[in-house]
Amino acid sequence: MNNTSYYRDRDVLNRIADDTHRLLIDGHRVAAASGRCFETLNPATGEVLAKVAEAGAEDVDAAVRSSRAAFEGAWSHMKASERGALLLKLADLIRRDEDELVQLESLDSGKPVSAIRRQDLPAVLDTLTYYAGMADKINGQVIPARPDALTYTVREPLGVVGAIIPWNFPLMIGMWKIAPALACGCAVVLKPAELTPLTALKIGELALEAGLPAGVLNVVPGFGKVAGQALVDHPDVDKVTFTGSPAVGRQILRGAAGNLKRVTLELGGKSANIVFPDADVDMAVKAAGSGIFFNTGQVCSAGSRILVHESIHDAVVERLAARAQSIRIGDPQDTSTAMGPLVSEVQMERVLNYIDIGRKEGASVVTGGTRHGAAGYFVEPTVFAGVRHEMRISQEEIFGPVAAVIPFKDEEDALCIANGTAYSLAAGVWTGDIGRAHRFTRRLKAGTVWVNTYGPTDIRLPWGGARDSGFGREHGDAAIDNFTEPKAVWINTGR
Repeated sequence: MNNTSYYRDRDVLNRIADDTHRLLIDGHRVAAASGRCFETLNPATGEVLAKVAEAGAEDVDAAVRSSRAAFEGAWSHMKASERGALLLKLADLIRRDEDELVQLESLDSGKPVSAIRRQDLPAVLDTLTYYAGMADKINGQVIPARPDALTYTVREPLGVVGAIIPWNFPLMIGMWKIAPALACGCAVVLKPAELTPLTALKIGELALEAGLPAGVLNVVPGFGKVAGQALVDHPDVDKVTFTGSPAVGRQILRGAAGNLKRVTLELGGKSANIVFPDADVDMAVKAAGSGIFFNTGQVCSAGSRILVHESIHDAVVERLAARAQSIRIGDPQDTSTAMGPLVSEVQMERVLNYIDIGRKEGASVVTGGTRHGAAGYFVEPTVFAGVRHEMRISQEEIFGPVAAVIPFKDEEDALCIANGTAYSLAAGVWTGDIGRAHRFTRRLKAGTVWVNTYGPTDIRLPWGGARDSGFGREHGDAAIDNFTEPKAVWINTGR
């Protein structure tokens, strides 16, 4: 089937619109207790895409009770290898329904289908199969504390996990939380962003088809101030894992204090991408362009601050602007589109407002700086030059296709600028000097540092930051720590 014609099929769109997408609780698709629904829009057109049941506190409570029963029941008595096999079955079903998932993700979020197929879906499957393989390899230790006792540790699942995911990578980040939590033996109540709930509900259905017991994965679309807060405040939720803004992260910490539940926060970023004069400038500019314009700049680790040595500043600005101008903007369901819309009108207005702020602060728009077209929520890829470190467009997360190019004099100046925000999620360094690469990487305040590349992630490597970028790490072994609790066992072997 031709991908482009598939994604433009009006019959498919009509089927999505005709269905009221209900909550998934205890193995059943149900209406919200209040009977309320909300609309999710197509960001490329601004038109209503679908109606979705709106979870409230009563629905969240039902979902938590269902997950608690599943956790205490069949799920906790299942062999770890059997849990892993079910996750592999889920991966098979995702492959089977890849076309539908790609379509839903693109229509709901505005992400280009080509990017979802190239990056998001492979990452979803890699995450799921990786943790499926780890399910029966979550080991404790035998610790010879003393000769008259057998002392050892085991890792046990935390219990019920509240997973709150953002709208920029619904499928991928959702699986970052679902897969390790289920592999560890936890049950999950998933609260997708109200802007992008459709693929989460589809994954919940596939999990049931794969054979996961009812209640192991419940999905409750709704608004953060109601459904999200109810999940955070619920006394029978043992862990909250959240990806989103620092402001909401602080609210979650306050709510989690009610029963001292465990929390992992992956929050914002204002990442520096630093180009030294001995770098391969063409390669650096190409990566810098994708580092800020990929996913329309709606990436927590986006290289939104491009720090360039003053000797090559003008050349980098010129080449970066040319790359921005060459990006194909348009229908995200067209396989030739490179950049789609922002996720919502609110986000579009936020980005345009920051562009105005940049102009008023004295920075120069080299290219872009305006809305693209009259329909949908598109913004031109924008490059600012003449940016000073203290400007708001240098300090605050814009979450859009806006690059701030900042000149620096030497290593110390670059380091001061790079570390001089409230965020510490990621950074990039471009240099031909291996000594400088090691030296600079060691001093950067960032959870991930890329050298002579920008942006790749892998489920095997820890991911996270500090300060306004949150705390805790996802991926790899760190995720197993997130969803398990160590227990020490002491067996007296003496007489």
